[in-house]
Amino acid sequence: MTRFLAVFVAVALLAPAHFSLAASSIEVSGWVPWWQDTMGLKSATKQLSKLDSVYAFAFEVESDGSLKDKADLDESQWEKFFRSAKRADVEVIPSVMWSDGASIHSVLSDKEKREDHIDEIVEMVEDGDFDGVNIDYEGKLSETKDYFSLFLEELKEEMDDKLLTCAIEARTPPESLYNTVPKDLEYANDYEEIAKHCDVVELMTYDQQRADLDMNDLRKGEPYMPVADTAWVEKVLQLALKDIPADKIRLGVPTYGRQWTVTVAPEWYRDYTSKGAINLPDAEEVAEENDVEAARNAAGEASFTFFDEKSPFKILDALPVPDGTRAGFEAAAKALLFANYTKMDVPIEMVWYSDAAAISEKVDLIEKYALNGIAIFKIDGEEDQGIWKLF
Repeated sequence: MTRFLAVFVAVALLAPAHFSLAASSIEVSGWVPWWQDTMGLKSATKQLSKLDSVYAFAFEVESDGSLKDKADLDESQWEKFFRSAKRADVEVIPSVMWSDGASIHSVLSDKEKREDHIDEIVEMVEDGDFDGVNIDYEGKLSETKDYFSLFLEELKEEMDDKLLTCAIEARTPPESLYNTVPKDLEYANDYEEIAKHCDVVELMTYDQQRADLDMNDLRKGEPYMPVADTAWVEKVLQLALKDIPADKIRLGVPTYGRQWTVTVAPEWYRDYTSKGAINLPDAEEVAEENDVEAARNAAGEASFTFFDEKSPFKILDALPVPDGTRAGFEAAAKALLFANYTKMDVPIEMVWYSDAAAISEKVDLIEKYALNGIAIFKIDGEEDQGIWKLF
């Protein structure tokens, strides 16, 4: 028995600490994006045993409310996937994405246009024999709030037994979003009404960046440009739970990151300029090319910093790493040391992304608050494959 316990403890200590036990009780869903559907479908097909729903991120809406199939869902690769998903008893739900606030208001506030829009969505779902539809209307105007709720109510009535799921933007608590909370603060989403009409609500808890002023202050002293800090996600979730039942919420998690040019000024990391989104394979390639390693940051995500090879400040690599520097932020700390001494601005490069370890922390939140499940954005073949070990 003593030997058995010793072996058990040794194995437990060697196991990756950031992975929780497989969360088989939660609903697992994810979006396959039209712009990388070939790789995404291969990945989703491989993981059908782990998935409960797949959202085909396929449809966009024109300014007149008509649908445009960006994925060409009648292609053989999609049809083959639909058959495989059906055999595996996995729901297939197309997403309808719209991000033009003015056009959304124009259509949804007009009874006839709204009805035509609803009819086209219902026809698309029925013709494709889909299990439902995922509505993802972003950037709405505050004056559209009631019309959007009415749209969902009427759409649900026309959907019969089909599922209606709604992806909604994360809402940072106003006391964290503003230095002074506006007295007349208006939102574009009525959480209570959305929860009333939607079977599932995907809470898109990502693209945080610098939205939370309190978190920015808490994490000061090192670069901070998160995709989704676990502490921020929990804040957003707690606020949403006041109006949306836990058993309807699927927590949206990202599988991507961004590369930034950070302007390091005396005493602080002043400016962040995005160089675009980045997936895990490219992040690993950038790290290898610059002879650096990613490490866990305060947000629970992965990041690393470096000096551009063509930068005259590359010579600062020769400086010693200041005491107390978090792994991955060595270049940032050296740049700050130099900026403080010379009063000069120093540019550095930073890559920050969400990986399996980061998503594991979100799975812990799903279990803590007894949520419906998880919604992965995105399944494109370049997501950290360690994610699938979580379920």
